[in-house]
Amino acid sequence: MLEPHNAPITLAAYDPDWPRRFDREADRLRSVLGNEALRIEHVGSTSVPGLMAKPIIDILLVVPDSADEPCYVPHLQTVGYVMRIREPEWFEHRLFRGPDTAINLHVFSSGAAEVERMLRFRDRLRDDHTARDRYQRAKRELAQQTWRHVQDYADAKTAVITEILDDAEGVPIPGPVADGS
Repeated sequence: MLEPHNAPITLAAYDPDWPRRFDREADRLRSVLGNEALRIEHVGSTSVPGLMAKPIIDILLVVPDSADEPCYVPHLQTVGYVMRIREPEWFEHRLFRGPDTAINLHVFSSGAAEVERMLRFRDRLRDDHTARDRYQRAKRELAQQTWRHVQDYADAKTAVITEILDDAEGVPIPGPVADGS
């Protein structure tokens, strides 16, 4: 069940401590999940240097089968993770709140298309400053509105995310420019 928000969204300036917080949680997850953790990635706006974000670390966890909860949920619970959302209709997604409430853990099965989409979007924003700035402008505009649920704000960003990913199809990510010296 979604918690009512009924307010604008608070965005924070990029915090260089966010990657360290992710690393700490990734180590904790690896230690309790062992081989069940096929992939652990820092995703979302806090994973993009220079991007404003809600100060919540989003972590992507890929397991063999996210619907097979007995294989991983008890391990997560032992270190303080609490399941908040179960979405069997959307790539068998599970969302956990971390032991630090400023952590969201998104769990997907190996091979889920959403995993690659999340990583493609993160990498595009990390490597393409124009796309990052475009996304930040959209986030700022949307954040000023009053949102019944935080998820409504997240859903409202879908259009700009899709545009950025569509624009990136077949376009190489800009790299460093040689200066000839």
